[in-house]
Amino acid sequence: MKKKALLIIDVQKGMFQADEPVCNGNGLLLVLKNLIEKAHAADVPIFYIQHNASNGLVPGTECWEIHNEIFPQEYDYIIQKHYPDSFLKTTLHAKLQELGIEHLFLTGIQTEVCVDTTSRSAFSLGYDVTLVSDAHSTWNSGNLSAQQIISHHNSVLRWFCDIKPSEEISFKWMKLL
Repeated sequence: MKKKALLIIDVQKGMFQADEPVCNGNGLLLVLKNLIEKAHAADVPIFYIQHNASNGLVPGTECWEIHNEIFPQEYDYIIQKHYPDSFLKTTLHAKLQELGIEHLFLTGIQTEVCVDTTSRSAFSLGYDVTLVSDAHSTWNSGNLSAQQIISHHNSVLRWFCDIKPSEEISFKWMKLL
Protein backbone atom coordinates (compact mmCIF):
# COMPACT_ATOMS: atom_id res chain seq x y z
CA MET A 1 0.00 0.00 0.00
CA LYS A 2 1.38 3.41 -0.98
CA LYS A 3 1.98 5.90 1.80
CA LYS A 4 -0.25 8.96 1.49
CA ALA A 5 -0.26 12.63 2.45
CA LEU A 6 -2.80 15.45 2.35
CA LEU A 7 -1.68 18.78 0.85
CA ILE A 8 -3.59 21.95 1.69
CA ILE A 9 -2.45 24.74 -0.62
CA ASP A 10 -2.71 28.44 0.29
CA VAL A 11 -5.77 28.34 2.56
CA GLN A 12 -4.75 31.58 4.21
CA LYS A 13 -6.83 34.29 5.88
CA GLY A 14 -6.31 36.77 3.03
CA MET A 15 -8.22 34.46 0.67
CA PHE A 16 -11.41 34.97 2.70
CA GLN A 17 -11.51 38.78 2.89
CA ALA A 18 -14.99 40.27 2.89
CA ASP A 19 -14.51 42.45 -0.20
CA GLU A 20 -13.76 39.46 -2.46
CA PRO A 21 -13.80 36.10 -0.67
CA VAL A 22 -12.92 32.88 -2.44
CA CYS A 23 -15.92 31.06 -3.96
CA ASN A 24 -17.82 28.92 -1.42
CA GLY A 25 -15.17 29.60 1.19
CA ASN A 26 -17.23 28.32 4.12
CA GLY A 27 -18.04 25.09 2.26
CA LEU A 28 -14.36 24.65 1.38
CA LEU A 29 -13.38 25.04 5.04
CA LEU A 30 -15.96 22.45 6.13
CA VAL A 31 -14.69 19.90 3.61
CA LEU A 32 -11.08 20.57 4.63
CA LYS A 33 -11.87 20.24 8.35
CA ASN A 34 -13.46 16.85 7.65
CA LEU A 35 -10.45 15.65 5.63
CA ILE A 36 -8.03 16.95 8.26
CA GLU A 37 -9.87 15.19 11.08
CA LYS A 38 -9.85 11.88 9.21
CA ALA A 39 -6.19 12.30 8.18
CA HIS A 40 -5.16 12.95 11.77
CA ALA A 41 -7.17 9.93 12.96
CA ALA A 42 -5.35 7.72 10.45
CA ASP A 43 -1.88 9.24 11.04
CA VAL A 44 -1.78 10.55 7.47
CA PRO A 45 0.73 13.43 7.26
CA ILE A 46 -0.73 16.83 6.42
CA PHE A 47 1.27 19.47 4.58
CA TYR A 48 0.07 23.07 4.72
CA ILE A 49 1.50 25.06 1.85
CA GLN A 50 1.75 28.78 2.68
CA HIS A 51 2.26 31.32 -0.08
CA ASN A 52 4.56 34.29 0.49
CA ALA A 53 4.20 37.43 -1.64
CA SER A 54 5.22 41.07 -1.46
CA ASN A 55 1.59 42.14 -1.91
CA GLY A 56 -1.36 40.58 -0.10
CA LEU A 57 0.23 37.50 1.48
CA VAL A 58 3.15 39.23 3.18
CA PRO A 59 4.86 36.97 5.74
CA GLY A 60 3.98 37.89 9.30
CA THR A 61 0.73 39.69 8.40
CA GLU A 62 -2.74 38.48 9.34
CA CYS A 63 -3.66 37.88 5.66
CA TRP A 64 -0.67 35.53 5.33
CA GLU A 65 -1.66 33.32 8.28
CA ILE A 66 -3.24 29.91 7.71
CA HIS A 67 -7.00 30.15 8.24
CA ASN A 68 -8.07 29.62 11.88
CA GLU A 69 -10.65 26.97 10.94
CA ILE A 70 -7.96 24.58 9.70
CA PHE A 71 -4.96 25.61 11.75
CA PRO A 72 -2.14 23.01 11.76
CA GLN A 73 -1.38 20.79 14.73
CA GLU A 74 2.16 20.62 16.09
CA TYR A 75 2.89 17.41 14.15
CA ASP A 76 1.67 18.77 10.78
CA TYR A 77 4.10 20.26 8.28
CA ILE A 78 4.14 23.83 6.99
CA ILE A 79 5.95 24.50 3.72
CA GLN A 80 6.70 28.07 2.59
CA LYS A 81 6.52 28.89 -1.12
CA HIS A 82 6.99 31.91 -3.38
CA TYR A 83 5.69 30.50 -6.69
CA PRO A 84 2.47 28.80 -7.86
CA ASP A 85 4.28 25.43 -7.87
CA SER A 86 4.43 24.06 -4.32
CA PHE A 87 7.55 22.10 -5.29
CA LEU A 88 9.55 24.93 -6.89
CA LYS A 89 12.38 26.04 -4.57
CA THR A 90 10.69 24.53 -1.48
CA THR A 91 11.43 21.64 0.84
CA LEU A 92 8.21 19.80 -0.06
CA HIS A 93 9.62 17.11 -2.36
CA ALA A 94 12.54 16.34 -0.02
CA LYS A 95 10.24 16.01 2.99
CA LEU A 96 7.76 13.79 1.09
CA GLN A 97 10.65 11.59 -0.04
CA GLU A 98 12.03 11.42 3.50
CA LEU A 99 8.64 10.18 4.73
CA GLY A 100 8.25 7.70 1.85
CA ILE A 101 5.10 9.39 0.54
CA GLU A 102 3.97 8.18 -2.88
CA HIS A 103 0.34 9.34 -3.12
CA LEU A 104 -0.80 12.95 -2.65
CA PHE A 105 -4.33 14.22 -2.03
CA LEU A 106 -4.46 17.84 -3.23
CA THR A 107 -6.76 20.56 -1.93
CA GLY A 108 -6.66 24.33 -1.62
CA ILE A 109 -6.68 27.66 -3.40
CA GLN A 110 -6.34 28.87 -6.30
CA THR A 111 -7.69 26.21 -8.62
CA GLU A 112 -6.29 27.50 -11.91
CA VAL A 113 -2.95 28.63 -10.53
CA CYS A 114 -1.38 26.95 -7.50
CA VAL A 115 -3.58 23.83 -7.39
CA ASP A 116 -3.21 23.23 -11.14
CA THR A 117 0.55 23.82 -11.17
CA THR A 118 1.19 21.69 -8.10
CA SER A 119 -0.93 18.85 -9.55
CA ARG A 120 1.09 18.78 -12.74
CA SER A 121 4.43 19.01 -10.91
CA ALA A 122 3.50 16.22 -8.52
CA PHE A 123 2.59 14.01 -11.47
CA SER A 124 5.88 14.88 -13.23
CA LEU A 125 7.81 13.97 -10.07
CA GLY A 126 6.22 10.52 -10.08
CA TYR A 127 3.59 10.86 -7.36
CA ASP A 128 0.16 9.32 -7.63
CA VAL A 129 -2.12 12.33 -7.31
CA THR A 130 -5.76 12.62 -6.30
CA LEU A 131 -7.40 16.02 -6.69
CA VAL A 132 -10.25 16.35 -4.21
CA SER A 133 -12.89 17.79 -6.52
CA ASP A 134 -14.86 19.67 -3.85
CA ALA A 135 -11.84 20.81 -1.83
CA HIS A 136 -10.33 23.49 -4.06
CA SER A 137 -11.59 26.92 -5.03
CA THR A 138 -10.95 30.21 -6.81
CA TRP A 139 -12.62 33.50 -7.80
CA ASN A 140 -14.63 34.65 -10.81
CA SER A 141 -12.33 35.66 -13.65
CA GLY A 142 -13.26 37.56 -16.80
CA ASN A 143 -16.03 35.68 -18.58
CA LEU A 144 -15.80 32.60 -16.36
CA SER A 145 -17.40 32.06 -12.98
CA ALA A 146 -15.38 30.46 -10.21
CA GLN A 147 -17.56 27.36 -10.48
CA GLN A 148 -16.86 27.10 -14.23
CA ILE A 149 -13.12 27.30 -13.55
CA ILE A 150 -13.35 24.64 -10.83
CA SER A 151 -15.42 22.32 -13.04
CA HIS A 152 -13.08 22.84 -16.00
CA HIS A 153 -10.02 21.94 -13.91
CA ASN A 154 -11.74 18.91 -12.43
CA SER A 155 -12.11 17.75 -16.03
CA VAL A 156 -8.75 18.80 -17.49
CA LEU A 157 -6.57 17.63 -14.61
CA ARG A 158 -7.82 14.06 -15.02
CA TRP A 159 -4.76 13.60 -17.27
CA PHE A 160 -2.55 14.09 -14.21
CA CYS A 161 -4.76 13.12 -11.26
CA ASP A 162 -7.57 10.92 -10.13
CA ILE A 163 -10.48 13.27 -9.48
CA LYS A 164 -12.60 12.27 -6.48
CA PRO A 165 -15.09 14.08 -4.22
CA SER A 166 -14.21 14.21 -0.54
CA GLU A 167 -16.96 11.82 0.54
CA GLU A 168 -15.45 9.07 -1.64
CA ILE A 169 -11.92 9.73 -0.50
CA SER A 170 -12.30 10.22 3.18
CA PHE A 171 -13.89 6.91 4.09
CA LYS A 172 -12.22 4.74 1.46
CA TRP A 173 -8.86 6.45 1.94
CA MET A 174 -8.86 5.82 5.68
CA LYS A 175 -9.97 2.19 5.25
CA LEU A 176 -7.07 1.53 2.88
CA LEU A 177 -4.49 2.60 5.43
